[in-house]
Amino acid sequence: MLGRMPATLQVLDAIAEPTRRRILDHVREKDRSVGELVDLTGMHQPGVSRHLRVLRDAGLVDVRVDAQRRIYRLRA
Repeated sequence: MLGRMPATLQVLDAIAEPTRRRILDHVREKDRSVGELVDLTGMHQPGVSRHLRVLRDAGLVDVRVDAQRRIYRLRA
């Protein structure tokens, strides 16, 4: 299994981390900016952004640009 991880394993790997599950809970409630997620998780912005990248790559969240902000939502 060299190269890309199968989609199912990628999703399971993404949600295995407790912080990413908390982030998913927050974006499940409503669309959230990175700044809101920083405040809600108590983490620094680079850490939140790394977790969001994993969630986005696994297909669990979508992102849209709103001026300078990135808004994340749960992908149905």
